[in-house]
Amino acid sequence: MFEIGNSLREARLRQSLDFPEAEQGTKIRGKYLRALEDERFEILPGHTYTKGFLRTYADFLGLDGGLYVDEYNSRFVVGDEDRPALRARRVPPPRRTRRRLESGVVLLALTAIVLVTALVIAAWKFGGAGSETVKGLQTGAATPPARQAGPKTIAAPSSKPGRATLVVSASKGASWMEVRAASATGRLLYGGTLERGQKQRFVRAKIYVAFGNPENVSVQVNGLRMKLPATSAAFLVSPEGLSTADTAA
Repeated sequence: MFEIGNSLREARLRQSLDFPEAEQGTKIRGKYLRALEDERFEILPGHTYTKGFLRTYADFLGLDGGLYVDEYNSRFVVGDEDRPALRARRVPPPRRTRRRLESGVVLLALTAIVLVTALVIAAWKFGGAGSETVKGLQTGAATPPARQAGPKTIAAPSSKPGRATLVVSASKGASWMEVRAASATGRLLYGGTLERGQKQRFVRAKIYVAFGNPENVSVQVNGLRMKLPATSAAFLVSPEGLSTADTAA
């Protein structure tokens, strides 16, 4: 068991992100992101929205969104929604009583339909009239793939002016990784082994990154997936794209 809110907050602060930046990157309102970090889940429209927001926010911060959804289910959903109802054996009531019961059941069913309809309308209004959805949170046309600008340089449009976004995923296996701000001698942002299935995200003006096993990782720069040149294991990421470290200025 781990603290969902504190873990999300620490990951955001570690990347020097504020709520407006996180809101722009996830397409989730800042008040909902703050509610997730404070574990005030009652502010959100319901379990489905909460789990969708948790997965999206955790993935955006370079965490495993599935783990956060599982933790939320174990603490807030399991036992409330999934507990089977106990059925008691009952003696059939007399005919007149049965008719009154049937009428009561019909009335209750109609009342339930009205309540569910009201809740759906309230959730739609509360969620901003369709401005936020659990699936497909990113909107707009698909971004075209990056084009290789030369033998050692790969260009990618910047996700925000003056800042580069680097996302590294250990998709094929583990790889040692070192990430520094600006250059190979800059401040250390990350140093260690990225295990298979793990992901890290960094946002800086310039980012230096070196890999022990570059063939085991997948790299996205400014939202576009990059194919790393086989001739180098150290790179410099900037708003203009990705370059091998030995040729970067």
